[in-house]
Amino acid sequence: MGIPAIVGRNLRRRLVRRPAVDDVLDITVEAARAAGKVLLGYLGGPLELGHKSSHADLVTQADRASEELLRARLLGPCPRAAFYGEETGATAGTSGERWIVDPLDGTTNFVHAFPFFCVSIGYERDGVMEIGVVYNPALDELYAARRGYGATRNGEILHVTRTESLSEALLCTGFKPGPGGVGRNLGHFVAFSDRSHAVRRVGAAALDLCYVALGAFDGFWEYGLHPWDVAAGSLIVREAGGRVTNGEGLPFALDAPAIVASNGHIHNEMVTLLAE
Repeated sequence: MGIPAIVGRNLRRRLVRRPAVDDVLDITVEAARAAGKVLLGYLGGPLELGHKSSHADLVTQADRASEELLRARLLGPCPRAAFYGEETGATAGTSGERWIVDPLDGTTNFVHAFPFFCVSIGYERDGVMEIGVVYNPALDELYAARRGYGATRNGEILHVTRTESLSEALLCTGFKPGPGGVGRNLGHFVAFSDRSHAVRRVGAAALDLCYVALGAFDGFWEYGLHPWDVAAGSLIVREAGGRVTNGEGLPFALDAPAIVASNGHIHNEMVTLLAE
């Protein structure tokens, strides 16, 4: 005797039900730590260097191995989710879920054994970023956020600074690799340097955003980033009480040509300066 159609549909729905967001956070943290171990296994050893958009846009076998692990770890419990990774591109899904992954943000730092690189994982559900996890295995720092529940570093609650003036701020930025990348932002680098305490450039946008959430930086801006660079970090900043917009101060989208993240107090000053 066959299963009635309505019972069959309900059974199929139960079998493919999306995991609870709390479970997704656990899955994401475990995957990030596992990918971090992969990266540490390559750190300081012989690397096969490749180039993407320019001679300064590096990729190694560590990037690829990390993404291979992440794809398996993240899609295993969420088999109908979409996956968007820096190295393997986009795979469509059917569940309304999407993983947005940078398996190694800060590849140039990694190649030179400068310990400012990370794994970055964002989890989106029905077009809303729900989970962000960024893990720096060299320093064993894990930043995590769930929408509406705050942000943490290694379990400790994060909050942005209370600096109220750009003139008293420590800022961070980056330069897109390749021709024109420095020139696009150099004028603003100089302008912000003249009007703040200082501007730092350390070479991993996901971690730059986390350092805004941590309170190490008061603000961050950059041009030409990709969704995998900012998906997790932008949520972490917001959940730490900060503000994230595009370069014009409008609501941020992952494909925005520029991002501005701050403690909120200096945000309008930053956006105004970028418009000059």
